[in-house]
Amino acid sequence: QVQLVESGGGLVQPGGSLRLSCVASGFALNDYAIGWFRQAPGKEREGVSCINLNHITYYANSVKGRFTISRDNAKNAVHLQMNSLKPEDTGVYYCAADYAFNVQALCLSGSLPSYGMDYWGKGTPVTVSS
Repeated sequence: QVQLVESGGGLVQPGGSLRLSCVASGFALNDYAIGWFRQAPGKEREGVSCINLNHITYYANSVKGRFTISRDNAKNAVHLQMNSLKPEDTGVYYCAADYAFNVQALCLSGSLPSYGMDYWGKGTPVTVSS
């Protein structure tokens, strides 16, 4: 069965850290560019960070310097290390896979239905609150 499964979400205090993981089954994740997207309550889904096959990365301005995306080809996984978390980072975090090279375009447009992302996970919730 082809699927992406996210894990690592939870409740954390402001300033804390979480490490999200996205594991693929049924296909090789290292053949795809990967994006992390998030959707806050009442808001549209937005791109957070993306990485392509050449490990070129893109980060939304709101997370630069705090989040780090990385590939783990041996485990068929992509991780998102999130540090210095803020309440505005709260939301459901989704990973997605697509044949893409332009990571900026992937992150900025990948959440649009018209983009046609190849695979989406079901998401993992992150709550940043004291």
